[in-house]
Amino acid sequence: MTAAMVIPGAESFFLPGNSIGILICHGFNGTPQSVRYLGEKFAAKGFTVFAPRLAGHGTDEYEMETSHYQEWIQDVEMAYAKLKRTCTHVFAIGQSMGGALVLDLATKVACDGILTINAALQVPEYEIYRNQSVPRFVPEGKPDIKDDTPKEITYDQVPSKAINQLLDIMEYTSQKLRDVSCPILLFHSPEDHVVPDSCSYHIYDTVVSGDKEMVSLENSYHVASLDHDKDHIIERSYQFIQKLSNRAIIAS
Repeated sequence: MTAAMVIPGAESFFLPGNSIGILICHGFNGTPQSVRYLGEKFAAKGFTVFAPRLAGHGTDEYEMETSHYQEWIQDVEMAYAKLKRTCTHVFAIGQSMGGALVLDLATKVACDGILTINAALQVPEYEIYRNQSVPRFVPEGKPDIKDDTPKEITYDQVPSKAINQLLDIMEYTSQKLRDVSCPILLFHSPEDHVVPDSCSYHIYDTVVSGDKEMVSLENSYHVASLDHDKDHIIERSYQFIQKLSNRAIIAS
């Protein structure tokens, strides 16, 4: 079987810069396109940025049907390793399922800090498909973005097999939150129609990080990286990363 073609615009992207690396992970049924605006703005501030395309994403739903959450974990670990080869410090940002993946990453490697954007530990609408293989594909609505101008590259339908992989990775990560001790900044949209806002509060309350903060995105829905608050995300992330990088430099 030949690998499906990557949808134009959905490719991984790497933007070389200074010794501070930023890994940005997209969410379930998203692609690096959904976080490209953030990536380019971070690169413009001098950082080295890498946004990997997760297995089965940005091609077609048949390829997604064969992907396993362990592959997504590996994609993120490989992206971290790639940045570590040239960067002294690496921060990981994850949106939605990407948030769960960077939380998992933080339990295994020495991240300088992680940032989550509407991190997913639950997707209530998908619960009815748990352990189900019928229907084979589930129709997807319009991406949950308050701003009606951006377009996100997504599939019109997702395999129930892939939904079950998402449910598994969220459950898997939920059980590991107490192993997260690095600095963490959590962005959350009070009005999110995909992932309950309570997920971010639960993460905040459960991780053992001494340095943790929450930022509310009052003018964005779930896909906040493409929404009205995207510049606010960049500004607050920049402050967080600079503060921690400066602290690390002083300490060394």
